[in-house]
Amino acid sequence: MRNKRFPVLCQRAAAIAVAAAAFTLCPTPAGAYDIATSPYLLGDWGGMRTRLEEQGVMFSIGYLSEVAHNFSGGTDHLTRYTDQWAFGATLDLNKLWGWAGGTFQFTMTDRNGRNLGADANIGNNMLIQEVFGRGQTWHLTQLWLNQKLLDERLEIKLGRLTVGEDFFSFSCDFQNLTFCGSQPGNLVGDYWVNWPTSQWATRIKFHASRETYVQTGVYQVNPNYVDDSYARHNGWKPNNPSGTTGALIPLEAGWQPTWQGLPGSYKVGGWYNTSDADDLYFDINHNPRGATGLDPLKRSGRFGVYLSLQQQVTGTAGGRGATVFLNFSHADRNTAQLDHQITMGVQYKGPFESRAQDSIGFAVGATHNNERFADFVQQNNARTGQNVVAGSGYEYVSELYYSWSPVPSVFLRPNLQYILHPGGTSRNSNAFVIGLKSGVTF
Repeated sequence: MRNKRFPVLCQRAAAIAVAAAAFTLCPTPAGAYDIATSPYLLGDWGGMRTRLEEQGVMFSIGYLSEVAHNFSGGTDHLTRYTDQWAFGATLDLNKLWGWAGGTFQFTMTDRNGRNLGADANIGNNMLIQEVFGRGQTWHLTQLWLNQKLLDERLEIKLGRLTVGEDFFSFSCDFQNLTFCGSQPGNLVGDYWVNWPTSQWATRIKFHASRETYVQTGVYQVNPNYVDDSYARHNGWKPNNPSGTTGALIPLEAGWQPTWQGLPGSYKVGGWYNTSDADDLYFDINHNPRGATGLDPLKRSGRFGVYLSLQQQVTGTAGGRGATVFLNFSHADRNTAQLDHQITMGVQYKGPFESRAQDSIGFAVGATHNNERFADFVQQNNARTGQNVVAGSGYEYVSELYYSWSPVPSVFLRPNLQYILHPGGTSRNSNAFVIGLKSGVTF
């Protein structure tokens, strides 16, 4: 059955985005702040923003929306809308109080909307609207202090952190989650927690040179942080819930060279979660638990490795030109239902000389479903008479977008997505989706 409410919301969101873009294109009075070059839609607040930044206080307000319509696949052809507000403040402690090398960050986010993949029963692994998830509510996303020492070669960060802001940090320009953010969180999101959810943690980063670094951290692992019902009541609080099961310890080495004067970023890393976890296939006696129905075998620790490569290959450094990327992550097959993911793509900034702020992106990716879990489900279905679907192959995703930015503070990014074998199984019909990702920085 078609839902009439969300197409209306889609039209309303598009109208708001177009109105914002039109506002930015209107002429401004002589001597006024030039919105055509400002990174903020509301300008400099009569000069107050600049004065505050000079004193060490910077505010940020951002809005992001994602609309998606399912043309094929699943059981319904639906349109769904989801969004996020982000409110932040950054304090330069050196400017404020003479605290050399200190930075304080605070960010709250609010998410709303519906999930197209779930509502249309597409069966996909990766979210079609990446901004959906982790509870449609308020979250305390960042509350940390970062201290630079030893001539800024050593950084120590502690507080409420998101893992993905530091480890396997990657852009989120695409709308499909396959190509967005810190990739390990796509595989083991029950303990590798990306934006907008944070947990108590500390991270230590050492810059061996201007181009190289190594870093590690310790992040609290607590199932409450990724529980939607907990988030609705406590997601905005800086509390420390009971139920901690262990610690996530990532390790990453990075190299940021230039190639023919163009910037690159090369990262290799791994992680270990000290928490115990259920084996996907074996029971306590090392027999197939789907066939026996006994409790699962307990595994001590969970782990994985990753690789992220990005390189600008044409144009001017940091300006117009093409950047290519290749990302890969692999989680342990004993406990991870999704055991590896690989993505590659290209993004071209300034495709036309007159449109230097626009960009084009295309990417393809594959997410693999662990056969051990699929075998368990098949055996469990045979024993219990259930008909649960669990893929044992790859979910393939491709996305193409064009990002139109009339001014630096606004973008409208229509996209096309095609999902082959959603959920890693041919039992789910392939899905063709058209989307619109838009954002405003106030």
